[in-house]
Amino acid sequence: MNITFQHPELLFLLLLLPVVAFLLGRRGRVAAVEYSSANVAREVARTTRSRVGRWAMLFPLLGAAFFIVGLARPQVLQGSSEVQASGIDIMLCLDVSGSMQSLDYVVDGQPTSRVATVKAAVSKFIDARQDDRLGLIEFSAEPYLISPLTLDHDWVHQGLERVDTGTIPDGTAIGSAIAMGVNRLRESPAKSKVIVLLTDGCNNMGKISPIMAAQAAKALGVRVYTIGAGVKGDAPFPVKDQFGNTHIQMVPSDVDEDTLQKIADMTGGKFFRATDTEKLQETYAEIDRLEKTTRTVKHYEHVSELFAWAVLPGLFVLGTGFWLEQTRYRRLP
Repeated sequence: MNITFQHPELLFLLLLLPVVAFLLGRRGRVAAVEYSSANVAREVARTTRSRVGRWAMLFPLLGAAFFIVGLARPQVLQGSSEVQASGIDIMLCLDVSGSMQSLDYVVDGQPTSRVATVKAAVSKFIDARQDDRLGLIEFSAEPYLISPLTLDHDWVHQGLERVDTGTIPDGTAIGSAIAMGVNRLRESPAKSKVIVLLTDGCNNMGKISPIMAAQAAKALGVRVYTIGAGVKGDAPFPVKDQFGNTHIQMVPSDVDEDTLQKIADMTGGKFFRATDTEKLQETYAEIDRLEKTTRTVKHYEHVSELFAWAVLPGLFVLGTGFWLEQTRYRRLP
């Protein structure tokens, strides 16, 4: 059994409580009753009940301490075991620009959007890479981190389910997506660090060019595999008219193959033109041949939250302090 905190940085707030107590002690309290002479009140204050009341001001501070501990999310980790995780660190970057809705893939005889086909292929890839740490980024006009590097593939799957077009401003920021992936892999201890980037367009957004991002990846030893999704030529694209009816229009596919090829060549990766799901699998087969690295990971079977064990005593302490303030134990000046 191991006790830890989800947000340990909040415990530093406990250091402020002695300061608050000192300031309250210096300022004193507003007199409840005014006397021409303090002798009578002083005799009353010497009684046991009144001395108990002097400590009433400490109850709110003690209650605040319990609440701070509760906000830090104390947890009990049970059933820990150390496992050897052998693999590589991979950041998956998925294009979710509007053009990824093009219906140029066919699954079970039915036209399927690019984004749906890519998500299905990536889901299978995640299942096949059990020993690798995986992360997930979606991008269009800007990149958005869906999942950091983790061995919890169920979490990555949940993030993948949320990936879709229209969730962030439209556009294609390939350079920014690579830069975010490189930043996430920068301090990784793995010997092999990989970015798998899937896009169906050319870079037209972002402050970082794809070539500059590739140079940063090369400097940090990150291998980038690029995939150009979609058919060559015109692709069917669903368009809604003013009445809400969907029509299919043919739009050109503008994958920047030259830039994607340069990115792969600069970083030691490989460029794939994925006109179907089989081409996507070729990329994953290539990644499987990369060098492995081994790390020791502590895995916990069960996590119990102790939030209530901190908050409930805090409420009791505050209630006790309030009760003392309203009874015969009330502190006299």
